[in-house]
Amino acid sequence: MKNRIVFWGAASLILVCLVAVGGYFYFHPFSPDRGKYPVRGIDVSHHQRQIDWRRVAADDVAFAVIKATEGGDHVDDAFAANLREARAAGLAVGAYHFFTFCRPGADQAKNFISVVPRGQPLLPPVVDIEFVGNCPRRPSPEELSIELSAFVGPVEAAFGKTAILYVTDDAARAYAGQIVGRPRWVRSLALQPSHDQWIYWQYHDKGRVDGITGDVDLNVLQGGQEKLAELVAPPPESISRETPLSP
Repeated sequence: MKNRIVFWGAASLILVCLVAVGGYFYFHPFSPDRGKYPVRGIDVSHHQRQIDWRRVAADDVAFAVIKATEGGDHVDDAFAANLREARAAGLAVGAYHFFTFCRPGADQAKNFISVVPRGQPLLPPVVDIEFVGNCPRRPSPEELSIELSAFVGPVEAAFGKTAILYVTDDAARAYAGQIVGRPRWVRSLALQPSHDQWIYWQYHDKGRVDGITGDVDLNVLQGGQEKLAELVAPPPESISRETPLSP
């Protein structure tokens, strides 16, 4: 009996080790096909602490989407420095807002617009919608549609570009009708997205980039340098309204 317990204990330990090693070699070096997705980028916040943006730019990073605001009054304290230094290093830069469920969308729009500078080349604004780290109460699809429209409308008018939605899988399932047809930033770790209706693809959340201590999210852009230049270009005279938020 004792030998059997020892045997099964050793077998279980070996299995756990094999799974861990297999997972490491499957996930850690994963990188999308560079021939198909040559433009690489990162998204950051104050969690990445001090960033050496010149080293980042030299490590095959072309763009950075930087956290600016959250909710109705929170400002990421690293945003201004990250935006200034990333642009100085030659990266295409943009800003994102973490959308909370416990503040009106109009208040959140005012926060974002007051913090993100206009009159400079910027990637389209991004709205981050997810359940993790958000308010415990989840709005109904109808409620989200109202508040998200109250955020997106003023932001798109202020920056002259259609906002991109970053939506995690669980939030996407809950609010599928509210995000359909909108430009998307998909999160699909180590796996090709199941569809091609996206602008950015976040493929790694524990990546490593020279100039950043610790983990960082890694992304690719759908399209090459021409698409990146298109996204950064000054806005047209009027913004397209062909993709309204569904009720």
